[in-house]
Parts: sequence; C-alpha cells; structure tokens
Amino acid sequence: MPPLYTIGQYTVGNLLRWGWRPTVEGLEHVPEQGGAILAGNHLSVADELFLGATIPRHLAFWAKSEYFKGTGFRGQLTKSVLTGLGAIPVERAGGRAALSAFDAAIPALRGGDLVVVYPEGTRSPDGRLYRGRTGAARLAVSAGVPIVPVGMIGTDRVQPIGARMPRLGAGKITVRFGKPLDFTGRSDDRTSLRAMTDELMSEIQKLTGQEYVPRYAPPRGQPAG
Repeated sequence: MPPLYTIGQYTVGNLLRWGWRPTVEGLEHVPEQGGAILAGNHLSVADELFLGATIPRHLAFWAKSEYFKGTGFRGQLTKSVLTGLGAIPVERAGGRAALSAFDAAIPALRGGDLVVVYPEGTRSPDGRLYRGRTGAARLAVSAGVPIVPVGMIGTDRVQPIGARMPRLGAGKITVRFGKPLDFTGRSDDRTSLRAMTDELMSEIQKLTGQEYVPRYAPPRGQPAG
C-alpha cells in the first residue's frame, strides 16, 4: 500500500468512519487478497472517500488525466497527491490515449490490486442509475479478475454536486457490496461485453434500489431529460 494512502486511511479514513458512521453490508464479498474490480454507482465525489474508508486494502481509482496536468502550486499539489495515492489517469479524448488507463490497470489487477471503476462514466445528475459503459467488463476479461458490484446510498445528500466537503448530519451513508461476478473465459466482442455490463448494472441496481435509465448519463451541465 502506498505510504500516502496508509496515512490517509489513518487520518481521513478514521474521520469519515467516526464522523458519519457508514453502514457497511457485504464486505465479505471483497477479496482479502488478489486482484478484483470494484464497480459501483456514482452519486458524489464522496463515493471515493467512503469507499476508501470502508475497505482496509489499497484501492486504485481512475482519475481524469486533467488532474495530473495542472500547473501552478495547486496543480502540482493535486498531481502529487493523486500519484502518491496510486491513482490511474484516464484520458477522456478516446482512441489510443484512453487505452492507457487499461494498460496501467491490467498489471495492477494481475499484481493483486483492487481497481475502482464507475461504469456510468460520470456522476448521476439526478440520483438515478444510468446505462453502464463496457470498460469494466472489458477490463475484467482482459485481466482475468472478478467484478464486485458496489452500491453507494446517501453520498449525494452528504456531499451534493458542487459541495467541496462532506456535511455532517446531512444523512446516513450505506455501502453495499454484492457477490463477485466472474466473467472468466467470456468473449470480449461487443455483444458479450454489453451483456456482461447489463448484468453488472442489474446487480448494482439491486444493491441501491435506484430507478434505472436505459441510456447513458448526460455530460455534466446538460439536462438529464
């Protein structure tokens, strides 16, 4: 586990556990060792914080590549923190650049790390669960690891979009883990990846109880419709 991540577990992690006392269900489904993908719904920036505070293992989060390219003191600080936490940069431009995140995640998974993926691709604008993108399934097939579905409940009230910090007394946080999905040996063609992703999103919906929307979430700032 990276030293900075360990420090965060003892500082920020303890603060979140003591201050908000999140309810955790199904933690036994997260392997104590070995690689796995944690794939969950995405309601708030706080999802990463409370997920990291819940699991006593290092989690490698995918983060926008822009966070690694900032300038000035703030930009360099953000880059240093994310690098120290073991985050994996993701290019949103698509093409070969976007595949660099897969190139970094596969050896991490094969080496026994846990990688966090949000299949919706962005935070839900209205609390509903949107159609998942196939990246998590493709990664699971390529690395030969299971996917653990994750359901976050209440993070959108504790830290709504636009809020800089989680708010005490704003609601109850629940983190639920489902049984691992093993897609070992499945084909990575488009039809198969779509079927695996739909199965994953169904399991996430069971954990959260969210209304499901069979289309991709709109980019931030655009109406959900």
